[in-house]
Amino acid sequence: MFNGLIEGVGEVVRLDEIPKGWRVAVGTDVASELELGESIAVNGVCLTVVETAAGRFDAEVSPETARVTSLGKLAVGGVVNLERSMRADTRVGGHFVQGHVDATGIIEGIAHEAEFHRVVVGFPAKLAGLFVMKGSIAVDGISLTVASLERSRFEVQIIPFTWGHTNLSRSRVGDIVNLECDIIGKYVLRALEFGEFRFPDSAASTEDQHG
Repeated sequence: MFNGLIEGVGEVVRLDEIPKGWRVAVGTDVASELELGESIAVNGVCLTVVETAAGRFDAEVSPETARVTSLGKLAVGGVVNLERSMRADTRVGGHFVQGHVDATGIIEGIAHEAEFHRVVVGFPAKLAGLFVMKGSIAVDGISLTVASLERSRFEVQIIPFTWGHTNLSRSRVGDIVNLECDIIGKYVLRALEFGEFRFPDSAASTEDQHG
């Protein structure tokens, strides 16, 4: 579990094909704090650290992950957002992010307004029911707030700190980004699909539980 507050960026220093997908090496100062088997979000995708070395860590990307996220388009020299898994004793400054990408989107516009930036992202129709105005959305792992919403695109406003401390400052129109919608919205939509919610017949009733 993550909270969408990027701890730093890293640079892809190596990409190797392996029998079960890809192995990516990322150069970053965060590497010194990582342990083998630890989870780390790379552009919003939860990966497992399989090796650490001076100034870098390695993770493996399965073929399915490469297919459904932007990680399949990584290249040596690319800059990625990094976040270690959230601690239970810390504040949640963003929102709950699982690192499970729902779909990819496309940056359709970038506008500069004084020190701020407004970014427009197009999303696939299957996600339409998971967006609400002022709701949370993770874009390449960054916890952001929906500032404007249309049928197939949303807009977010980026503060100077986020712009300067994530890979957004390197973004261009046409870039593919990973999208993860708010987990609460997913549960609500799932419940609505099945109509009125009832506990399974096998579950003990409240009267049974309390005598």
